[in-house]
Amino acid sequence: MSEPGGMSPIVRIVTRWLLGFVLVFGFAVALFGHLTPGGGFAGGVVITCGFVLATLAFGAKTGPAAWFGRLASTLDAVGALAFLALALLGYAAGHFLAQWAGRDPEPFRLTSAPSLVLLNLAILLKVGAGLFAGFLAVAAFGRAAEDVGTDEFSDAGAPQGPEPEGREA
Repeated sequence: MSEPGGMSPIVRIVTRWLLGFVLVFGFAVALFGHLTPGGGFAGGVVITCGFVLATLAFGAKTGPAAWFGRLASTLDAVGALAFLALALLGYAAGHFLAQWAGRDPEPFRLTSAPSLVLLNLAILLKVGAGLFAGFLAVAAFGRAAEDVGTDEFSDAGAPQGPEPEGREA
């Protein structure tokens, strides 16, 4: 039996197992974005997908994504401010977004561009929290439309005009 706020126990168990892997993969995409395809935006989208999956499986008020939903707008602002602070720190170092941290001389390592790693993590916070907040807003709008009992996409309550000629009711 499923509970009102989510899906069946099988879906919940599989989601609990998958969520950790999805979050780790999202952070890896962001951390190694300066070396491989990916970055903060792609990592944020992956993280958001994990939390959307958890919200669908457990409901918006319970489960692993409930705390992230409550903090989404705060994390969104923190990500934007962190990106701005890192950009201004680079500007103070001589150039906008300059490489202000020490570098590892060997290429293709995580420490070969540490300021890019931090910028990617700030973007991950901004994109992940912003997309998840958008998902929660759309979900809340859908619930509000159900509560009112109207749906602007259905024609159940639309006024019926005269029948076209040649057709009988």
